[in-house]
Amino acid sequence: MLNFLHCAARCLTLFSALACFASFAAEPIKIAHVYGKSGPYELYAKQSHDGLMLGIEYATQGTFELNGRPIQVLEKDSQLRPDLARILLEEAYADDEVVLAVGGISSSVALAMLPIAEEYQRVLFIEPAVADSITGEDGSRYIFRTSRNSSQDAIANALAVGSPGVNVATLAPDNAFGRDGVKAYRQALERTGAKVVLEEYAPSTTKDFTAHGQRIFDALRRYDGERIIFFFWSGTGNPLGKIHGMNPSRYNIRYSTGGHIFAGLVAYKQFPGMEGATYYYYENPTNKVNDWLVETHQARFDSPPDMFTASGMTAGIAVVEALKRAKSFHADDIITAAEGMRFKTPKGEMYIREEDHQAMQSMYHFKVVVDDKVDWAIPELVREIKAEEMMVPIRAKRH
Repeated sequence: MLNFLHCAARCLTLFSALACFASFAAEPIKIAHVYGKSGPYELYAKQSHDGLMLGIEYATQGTFELNGRPIQVLEKDSQLRPDLARILLEEAYADDEVVLAVGGISSSVALAMLPIAEEYQRVLFIEPAVADSITGEDGSRYIFRTSRNSSQDAIANALAVGSPGVNVATLAPDNAFGRDGVKAYRQALERTGAKVVLEEYAPSTTKDFTAHGQRIFDALRRYDGERIIFFFWSGTGNPLGKIHGMNPSRYNIRYSTGGHIFAGLVAYKQFPGMEGATYYYYENPTNKVNDWLVETHQARFDSPPDMFTASGMTAGIAVVEALKRAKSFHADDIITAAEGMRFKTPKGEMYIREEDHQAMQSMYHFKVVVDDKVDWAIPELVREIKAEEMMVPIRAKRH
């Protein structure tokens, strides 16, 4: 009888241990997504979140699990308010005990979140905010960015149109985004033999571009060869449309600008043949990840994936890959795993540069094609601009 009771006690102890182990193994891996779910960038935010979830799904082969533990994404709506984003990120780290966070739809919100990640010594993946300073002078060892930065945008656009004899006037918002972007654009353009003949800046809230347009026309008219206005714009108003209404074609002036989401590409239908460079258009990359994204998104949402969907998916894949490779979920181990990491995305292979934690990636030189059967202008691929072509400056070092 004693032997039986001893055996039973041992079985109960073993059962309890196994139950505890199973309970621990099933404990979720928490990730916070702090993003402007409501607010002026709601459309961008929805694409980013849909993409993030698709990326986690793809990277876990549909299980949403890692080492037997479910991945739980906690959604936190910043309403595009920097002050609220800070509070929500602090809540995620301190109360929810997330292993890392993803976020920053706008650069101003992302920049507000950076000090919180450093204070709590937790990892933050920025997606899709583009200001150079995020992985530059305002960044830290805890900050990684999987989306492109403004320099990558600007340099790719310079390489798309630059050649000897090309004269360019730029129009950009009068802020750090605009000035940093134009600086990178000018430097890249000069390497092609082209030159910037005027840098025109306007407040991001500008609605009347008449004076700016006239100064641009006057500057370009002084030069022989090709004449181009490059719009590096982020703000309200419609500078491309407004300046087009001033009939610059009488001076043989054409336009160039970056890519856009489908809603923005509708306006490009006025400009067939316009060239520039874009982060993503679903028909441009050719790889298995993008094939899966296009097929899955079409089946679930009855539409092809847009620019920020691909950007969000890239973040989701990067997060899972970093956690897979990390020795533990401690920030130091995640940082070690993510630095220099190469991973497959809808845009092909990317790698995270060790020096500043910026994801290095291809961009796409396009020419606008108009098809009456498509609601938006098609940024038809001219060529893929590889990461190594762009010589993106390192604005700060993490070590």
